[in-house]
Amino acid sequence: MARVDDYQQARDLAAKDLAARPLEEIAQCSGFEQVTSSTLRIAFLDRTYLVARPAFEFVDANDASVQVPLQEQVLILHYLQGVQPQIGGKWIAYREIPGAGFYFGAFMKRAIDPLKKVFGPNAEGLRRAATRLQARPIETGSTAFEFRVLPYAPIQLILWEGDEEFPAEANILFDNLTGNYLSPEDAAWLASLTVYRLMALAR
Repeated sequence: MARVDDYQQARDLAAKDLAARPLEEIAQCSGFEQVTSSTLRIAFLDRTYLVARPAFEFVDANDASVQVPLQEQVLILHYLQGVQPQIGGKWIAYREIPGAGFYFGAFMKRAIDPLKKVFGPNAEGLRRAATRLQARPIETGSTAFEFRVLPYAPIQLILWEGDEEFPAEANILFDNLTGNYLSPEDAAWLASLTVYRLMALAR
């Protein structure tokens, strides 16, 4: 229960901070669309959210009865708080994000291990699911894709299929400016939410 309370507090603090900023500025910096004077449209993975100031409440654009997970809300709001409209263009490992060493175990457990376990023997499933998220194929590994889940914090998922001799391997890379926009914990959530959505779409 305390964990839920932590997310709720983080959500509320981020919303309060964003409420003091012009929505036009937030939209311009984030890469998300401003649809009214008080509302952003957030395309996130395979869902679309409408986020209205001043409370920055989230509503699923396709079904208002769907509850938007707190983890997703916190990640998106933190991104809106810190992002600048630029991409560094250099790909780095998670450990290279400043301060990420403390969260490395959680990152492996949340993102890398599920990616290997589910898609190591099923690279075709990853290809199908990634296509549904409009990911861009890249030429590395057995199969790999670049995702723009957050417009200025792209990630790359890379999979090497396993065989009888070698187990499957996987890696997730981040743009080198990600640490300027997201905390190490948020970066780990970005990766894991993407992996778990791919797993759901591949079923």
